[in-house]
Amino acid sequence: MIEQAVATEELAIRLLDDYRAGSPFFLSTSRYTLLAEGAIAAVPEESGPGALERLPGRVTALLSAIRPPGYGMPVVVGAIPFDHTAPAQLVVPASLRRAGPLGTGLADQAGQPPAAAYTVLPVPEPELYERGVERGLERLRSGELDKIVLSRSLHLTSPTSVNIGQLLRRLAGNNASGYTFAVHLPDRETEQGQARADRLNRLAGSRTLIGASPELLVSRVGLQVTANPLAGSAPRSEDPAEDRRRAAALLESPKDLHEHAVVVDAVAAALRPYCRQLDVPAKPSLTRTAAMWHLSSEIRGELADAATSSLALAIALHPTPAVCGAPTDRAREAIREIEPFDRGYYTGMVGWCDAAGDGEWIVTIRCAEVADRSLRLFAGAGVVAESSAAAELAETSAKFRTMLSAMGFAGE
Repeated sequence: MIEQAVATEELAIRLLDDYRAGSPFFLSTSRYTLLAEGAIAAVPEESGPGALERLPGRVTALLSAIRPPGYGMPVVVGAIPFDHTAPAQLVVPASLRRAGPLGTGLADQAGQPPAAAYTVLPVPEPELYERGVERGLERLRSGELDKIVLSRSLHLTSPTSVNIGQLLRRLAGNNASGYTFAVHLPDRETEQGQARADRLNRLAGSRTLIGASPELLVSRVGLQVTANPLAGSAPRSEDPAEDRRRAAALLESPKDLHEHAVVVDAVAAALRPYCRQLDVPAKPSLTRTAAMWHLSSEIRGELADAATSSLALAIALHPTPAVCGAPTDRAREAIREIEPFDRGYYTGMVGWCDAAGDGEWIVTIRCAEVADRSLRLFAGAGVVAESSAAAELAETSAKFRTMLSAMGFAGE
C-alpha cells in the first residue's frame, strides 16, 4: 500500500509539473488531481439577466454534441464570476488527465520563492475599507440586511513576470487539504466585448485565476450531493496554546455561530428542492488552513432527479451568504455600492462538470488574478450585527496570508 501511495503521489506531482501558464484548468484536492490541456470547444458566452440560470442548458447541449473519435466522456472546466449577469469562462479541454492526491510531501519540495520587490497598492485603503464596513453595519442595524460580505484587494506589481507554475506549486504544497486551482481567463478586451482571434488558444494579454480555497460549494457523484459551507473565522497563531484557544473561542463565539447559521440555512434551503433527503448537521465543526480556523458544516443529500447536474446545483447555490450576504439580492446591491472595485471571478466558482452531470465546484476565495507582472489579491469578511470594522479588517489581513505566504512574504 505504501508503494502504491508513492506511485500515485508521483503521478499527481507529474501533472503539477506539466502545468503551463495558459493551460485551461488545474485542480488539486485531498482526493484527486486534474490537469486540462488544450481546448476543442468553448461554451458560448452569454451575459445579462438570466444568463447564469440558462448556463446548465447550454453546457448540456455542448457536451451532448461533442463525441470525437477516441474522446472519453466530455467535460467542461473553468470559472464562473461573482456577478450573475457576467459571462462564464468554460471550455471543453482536448485532454483531461487525472491522478490521485498530491499528498503532504510536496510542501518539503516547494522551496522558498525568490525575493521580489513588489509594489503594493491596497484597494480600498484600510481606513476606507473600515468605513465601508460601517456602511454595511448601518444597513444591518436598519433591518435591511441580515449579513453582508465586504472584501478588499491588494494590487501587487513585480519588476519581472510572475512565475505562475512556481506559485501554483507553493500553494499546493502549503494547502494539501484544500482545493488548489489555476484557471486560464480571457484577456480584458474580450470581457469588454471586443473581437478577438482564436479564442481557445490565444495567450497574448491572458490572465490566470490562481488560489487555494478551503471551501467546497457543491459536488455530485451519481445521486450523492455534498456541500461544505464555511462561515465564521479566526486567524491561526504560531503559538500552539494560543492557536488552540482561538479555535475553542471560535466554536463558542455567538457572532460567528450566527454568521455560520445564516449560511447553512441558506445552503440547505437551496438544495432541498433538488434532494429527496438532506442531512444537515445540528452544529458546526472546526476546519483549518495554514492561516485560518473556520466553522464548517458538511451537508449531504441524495438527488431526486439524476438529470440535475453538479453545475445546476452550483448555480442554485451561487452566491451563498458566505461570500455575498442575506438576503442575497439586497446584499449584492449593497456590495456593488460599497466596494470600489469589480470582484470579477473572486467569490465566484471554479470547477468541472461532465456529460453525466457529475462534477465539483469550489468557492473562489484565497485567490489572485495574475497578468504578466501584476497580481490582484482578494480577501473578504462576513459582517453581521455583532461585527466591528477593526475586526473585519484584521480578518481580511489574515486571509491574504494564503497567497502572500506562497509569494514569499512572512509575518504580517
